[in-house]
Amino acid sequence: MRAVPTWIDKVHDRDKVEQCIYDIAFKPDGTQLIVAAGNRVLVYDTSDGTLIQPLKGHKDTVYCVAYAKDGKRFASGSADKSIIIWTSKLEGILKYTHNDSIQCVAYNPVTHQLASCSSGDFGLWSPEQKSVSKHKVSSKITCCGWTNDGQYLALGMMNGVVSIRNKNGEEKVKIERPGGSSSPIWSIAWNPSKDEHNDILAVADWGQRLSFYQLSGKQIGKDRLLNYDPCCVSYFSKGEYIVMGGSDKQASLYTKDGVRLGPISEQNSWVWTCRVKPDSNYVVVGCQDGTIAFFQLIFSTVHGLYKDRYAFRDSMTDVIVQHLITEQKVRIKCRELVKKIAIYRNRLAIQLPEKILIYECYTDDSSDMHYRVKEKISRRFECNLLVVCSRHIILCQEKRLQCLSFTNVKEREWLMESLIRYIKVIGGPPGREGLLVGLKNGSILKIFVDNPFAITLLKQNTSVRCLDMSASRSRLAVVDEHNTCLVYDINTKELLFQEPNANSVAWNTQCEDMLCFSGNGYLNIKASNFPVHQQKLQGFVVGYNGSKIFCLHVYSMAAVEVPQSAPMYQYLERRMFKEAYQIACLGVTDSDWRDLATEALEGLDFDTAKKAFIRVRDLRYLELISSIEERKKRGESNSELFLADVFAYQGKFHEAAKLYRRSGYDNRALSMYTDLRMFEFAKDYLGSADPKDTRVLMSKQADWARSSKEPRAAAEMYLSAGEHLKAINIIGEHGWVDMLIDLARKLDKAEREPLSRCAAFFKQLNHHGYASETYTKMGDLKALAQLHVDARHWDEAFSLVEKHPEFRDDVYVPYAQWLAENDRFEEAQKAFHRAGRQAEAVRVLEQLTHNAVVESRFNDASYYYWMLAMQCLDIARDKEEKKEEMLKKFHRFQLLAELYHVYHCIHRYTVSSHTCPEDPFSSHMPETLFNISRFLLHHLTKDVPLGISKVNTLYTLAKQSKYLGAYKLARYAYERLQGLRIPPRLQEAMQLGSLTVRSKPFHDSEDLVPMCFRCSTNNPLLNHLGNVCINCRQPFIYSASSYEVLPLVEFYLEEGISDEEAVSLIDLEQPRADRKSSRWHNMSSGESQSLKLDDSVEESEDPFTAKLSFEQGGSEFVPVVVSKSVLMSMSRRDVLIKRWPRPLRWQYYRSLLPDVSITMCPSCFQMFHSEEYELLVLQHNCCPYCRRPIDEPN
Repeated sequence: MRAVPTWIDKVHDRDKVEQCIYDIAFKPDGTQLIVAAGNRVLVYDTSDGTLIQPLKGHKDTVYCVAYAKDGKRFASGSADKSIIIWTSKLEGILKYTHNDSIQCVAYNPVTHQLASCSSGDFGLWSPEQKSVSKHKVSSKITCCGWTNDGQYLALGMMNGVVSIRNKNGEEKVKIERPGGSSSPIWSIAWNPSKDEHNDILAVADWGQRLSFYQLSGKQIGKDRLLNYDPCCVSYFSKGEYIVMGGSDKQASLYTKDGVRLGPISEQNSWVWTCRVKPDSNYVVVGCQDGTIAFFQLIFSTVHGLYKDRYAFRDSMTDVIVQHLITEQKVRIKCRELVKKIAIYRNRLAIQLPEKILIYECYTDDSSDMHYRVKEKISRRFECNLLVVCSRHIILCQEKRLQCLSFTNVKEREWLMESLIRYIKVIGGPPGREGLLVGLKNGSILKIFVDNPFAITLLKQNTSVRCLDMSASRSRLAVVDEHNTCLVYDINTKELLFQEPNANSVAWNTQCEDMLCFSGNGYLNIKASNFPVHQQKLQGFVVGYNGSKIFCLHVYSMAAVEVPQSAPMYQYLERRMFKEAYQIACLGVTDSDWRDLATEALEGLDFDTAKKAFIRVRDLRYLELISSIEERKKRGESNSELFLADVFAYQGKFHEAAKLYRRSGYDNRALSMYTDLRMFEFAKDYLGSADPKDTRVLMSKQADWARSSKEPRAAAEMYLSAGEHLKAINIIGEHGWVDMLIDLARKLDKAEREPLSRCAAFFKQLNHHGYASETYTKMGDLKALAQLHVDARHWDEAFSLVEKHPEFRDDVYVPYAQWLAENDRFEEAQKAFHRAGRQAEAVRVLEQLTHNAVVESRFNDASYYYWMLAMQCLDIARDKEEKKEEMLKKFHRFQLLAELYHVYHCIHRYTVSSHTCPEDPFSSHMPETLFNISRFLLHHLTKDVPLGISKVNTLYTLAKQSKYLGAYKLARYAYERLQGLRIPPRLQEAMQLGSLTVRSKPFHDSEDLVPMCFRCSTNNPLLNHLGNVCINCRQPFIYSASSYEVLPLVEFYLEEGISDEEAVSLIDLEQPRADRKSSRWHNMSSGESQSLKLDDSVEESEDPFTAKLSFEQGGSEFVPVVVSKSVLMSMSRRDVLIKRWPRPLRWQYYRSLLPDVSITMCPSCFQMFHSEEYELLVLQHNCCPYCRRPIDEPN
């Protein structure tokens, strides 16, 4: 930092007596200076120190002046107790007084309210109000200042107190200094910076201390000892520095934290006031002897650069290290004046007034920006230049160079013959680095830090300003005092070239042949020995790395991206493709890369062209180069042919055609023209050639017509060229049926592929007549059958099958599938049967059954399972090899049919009762639901069929049990439900039912207990054995509607008795001695078998009943087996027979309560109470189980 005097004036009165300068104020625009001198107010022009006008109005010494922030008025305060308000035109407009002499004045920066302070009070005046509001204080006010937002006013007092007041004069904060009245506050100032988060107040007292406070009164940091009595404190406009003066007779510069940076000016008397010109580096000083001195502060740049790391001084006490590529920055706070900076690799040296700090990076990573202190050399050094190496620092003082280790040991010293003008580290092993040194006498030396002898590289006549050595150390660039850039060959000392207008020079670290230099506002780039390329650039070039040029402009370093296009084109003009590629790698635009690639390709430098096309990602040209390289490997070496291919790719078709013809490759030229649809050029090129070639050309022209959306023309061209298939494809795609049938009729029947394509298009276009005609012409009967099937023309298909039975499967199977899809199952089964596909019929039904279950149509599922069972029975009868498997399926499907039949009612009750119509006889009758849910639970002990819900079944059982008085069973059902996942819709009802059933007695109603009609045993409501008696194991026979146990017992025939014989024996009805006249009448009709009661007198002895009681016992089920005599004793009216078709045996049941009327469906053999059956038949007009229509013959 240097202070340059701009102008100085000394103020005297008329008697030549020196007048003390007590206060100074700048006009906000900086053009005028208001000075309090004696009893006058002086106005100066700041540009040259001219006195514009002395203002008279005060009768005693003027102590203070202040200018309003808006520049419209200023105020002066005097020992005569008065304040005068002056306009910017230097006219006094207002005067008011206090009771004591005025000590200080300050304008509010926002409201322009004026604070005026005297020894005993302070006043607040604003242009809007006529009177001045005054407030008493306990001590003399010496200084005052408003905060930046104008909300608070700080007053410094003689008793060492700082009082902070609001705009109304009320005290908000009181800062009591430790020195008290022995340390009067003499000057205060608020930091004007907008970057600070808090308002910061600088306080200087005559206890010789400088302190900083927040608005709250909290001190920031510690007191700074000054060693003199401060008279004034003033901030720079942005708050980065403080100017202070006082009894030490000098004005000094400090950082905003109070660190002294150095003196601005030495004076002969106390410096009573100093101020900074707004938004500038100009400082004015006012002294006790009347001196007014105006200085410009020049802050020199302290910095260092190594490759892409740039270190520079900031705020005089900080060092910022900037990575020029990544733009990362790191700040190192030194808290002292930074005098010199040097940087090299991972080392950073910072010279402070009393020491040198050496920092190193934490890691060797090139992007690491974390520095730590490695060494500290505590000694004062005076030097012009500072350089740091891996293990040493180099100090330069005029002609002397000193090499010191990091431990402050002087290892080596070199004394030069002239002043050292430039020094730079050019690298080397740690501890043995080389230095490049330029002297004022023109000598250029190379010094190694471990060698006491300097090596003279060369000597020139002019002084050295800047030096740089190329990457290979073979060439040296020098900028001399005449701004000439000279480049030498180090080995031969020969001057290679020189260029004018240079102030700095740098070699490219990545390219040996390139350097750049700056000067006269231009950047100059020179490659090899080509002419210089110029572009505008302000500042100094300090580094050149690849395509980045590091440029220092004023105080800032910038990395400028410079395209290397100009030097690249210079190499291209001389067809130096490899060198041009090296330059392009440093950084050029995409269009430059493309130009390089194209030039290299035309120059047949395929290696360079390939690398350049990879850069621009041009796959087309890369494929071309790859194919040429493959051909070269195979031994091709015709450069003209390669160049013709290149021209063709570039669009230079006529040049390519000429080269093809010259190389003897006419066919390639023809292919090129036809591919490009240049048919006229192709015809011209062919001339009167072979007709075969002309036909090929016409076919290609048709291809083009097709792709260019002219299909009719293309089709006609294909027909002319004999390409029937292509023509058919176009005609068919566009649906031109007339054109297609004409063509199909003209074609010979031997041309099967075109005819087949025609037929396919006719089929696609729904012209089945034309398709049939075409297939008939071809004689393709299988395709004709498939056509009829696809079109659902079954009559034509059947007539074809009659003539050609070999296509029976091809017609009947799809026909059956179509019927099944249209819900015509019986017809479908017949069709499957005609096609001999019994298994297919079963599979279709299985799928329909599954769908019905998934869709919760359980009644339909039951019906489909019954149909499936009957289908399986048919297959078992017809196919002996599948008999066992089909009978298993029959029994399984029969069971599933019955389960889904009963679950239908439960599902409707629990889930769909609101959507289904009332069915009082099945769905909602409590006894029926009670019986059904028990019947179902007995079958759900192991596997639960798909769609059947155990929760719904148990819930229904619980509800109906509770309703009917089976409370014990209801509790059991609710307990079972606790272990299952209950759907949300049932949870509340289930929990309520579970609670309320506990209030009921823990037993079941005896009326509900089922009884076995064989052994008369009462069975539990839920039986662990299932639907059989727990005593005799006799299976229960249920009514298929109410699911009450029917009074029927199944009996079996002794061996040797056939079904027909058994029926004839029963029909004999041998009379018993004590038998009365007949009580039962067997009512047989086409629809059903019924037993009718005529008389209720019990017979005395029945051999069948004796058989029941005689043969029961044990844990094994003992079936009732009857002999011929027992059969003869039975009445035909008491017996029900399930007459199953083969291979099943018939089943025989004997009624034990003849007065109960029972009806059996002759189709599905389900048993019903007669009244229920008749009602259901009336409702549905068919059997409720197998859906057999009531009027269908048995």
